[in-house]
Amino acid sequence: MKTQKNIALIAHDHRKADLIDWCEFNAGTLSKHNLFGTGTTGQMIAEEVGLDITRFNSGPLGGDLQIGAAITENKINMMIFFWDPLQAQPHDVDVKALLRIGVLYNIPMACNRSSADFIISSNLIGEEYDRFLVDYRQRFSKDIND
Repeated sequence: MKTQKNIALIAHDHRKADLIDWCEFNAGTLSKHNLFGTGTTGQMIAEEVGLDITRFNSGPLGGDLQIGAAITENKINMMIFFWDPLQAQPHDVDVKALLRIGVLYNIPMACNRSSADFIISSNLIGEEYDRFLVDYRQRFSKDIND
């Protein structure tokens, strides 16, 4: 990861106000990075906080999957995702897939405010970082002669 990070900012409906508040508090730091968000969340961050943010579709319309694809293409290397643990989502499978991709590609992820605070306040936020990636391909290659 370069000094300037590509950060995805995502929040479910009942967590949007918390993410907006967090973004306002951390606007100075966030403004030094490239920000990406899903539909309404990205729009709210742009309008209410004044940060530049590249927007994907709304989560239920494929935005979570778009962010997951961007992670696999190394276009997003950090994710702040305030998800709602008490509300079933119509796109729960997409949410689970996004979280799985984040772990698979070993990106820093925060799913609550405390974790987000630790990530954003880390010295590594402004430094280059060599992320360790496990080569999972070996687990999927099979010798067809076996």
